[in-house]
Amino acid sequence: MTTETETEPNDLRNLIEGARVVLWDFDGPVCRLFAGHSAERVARDLVEWLEGQGLHGLLAESERESLDPHAVLRAVDRRHPGSDLVTELEERLTQEELKAAVSARPTPYADPLVRTWTAVGARLAITTNNSPQVVKEYLTSRGLLECFAPHVYGRTQELRQLKPHPHCVHRALNATGAAPSTALMIGDTPSDYQAARAAGVPFLGYARNERKNKVLRDAGAETIVDSLEPVLKLVRESGQA
Repeated sequence: MTTETETEPNDLRNLIEGARVVLWDFDGPVCRLFAGHSAERVARDLVEWLEGQGLHGLLAESERESLDPHAVLRAVDRRHPGSDLVTELEERLTQEELKAAVSARPTPYADPLVRTWTAVGARLAITTNNSPQVVKEYLTSRGLLECFAPHVYGRTQELRQLKPHPHCVHRALNATGAAPSTALMIGDTPSDYQAARAAGVPFLGYARNERKNKVLRDAGAETIVDSLEPVLKLVRESGQA
């Protein structure tokens, strides 16, 4: 798969050289959280649990078939914000994410990229719709938590603030004291791109396949890589300059 154009290597270099703070989405750029534990199955389980509570009519057909656990969660929160139902559903999703974290697969080159970017002086943060508890457990298992701590900004009880809302991006910028133009967000979904754009943060798309690449392109993302290897190479070069 090829995602580069003649101008993209320079675009990528400019993004990296301008980044003093790097905001990472978690599931995708850092790891495949549901590599051995299907996100689609989790979404179906959440829908079935709602139906078991007699709430079949709570979701539209498209929401029941979205195969995205966060879409199910957002849909319920829109109709019953702050309810015990939403709290229970969110806790169920967190438990599923914790189970998935055990078999999560590191994204190729992510671990050395995190360590190298930290070594050359960049500050790193996680900005994700996943549970911060899950993120911390995974990063601890990889020996990476100290590269991010304390800047892990994940799902809160305010579910309307999930990406594409820029809330977690703003939290990271405020905590690190970074101007949006000096930050870079790495994400693999349109909601990541939309959150970064809303916050005025430059965006680097990570697409591990053609489908994800097309979805990011269609959303408006311009600089996309299908591997973190060229990013690692450029960060290493910047540290030697």
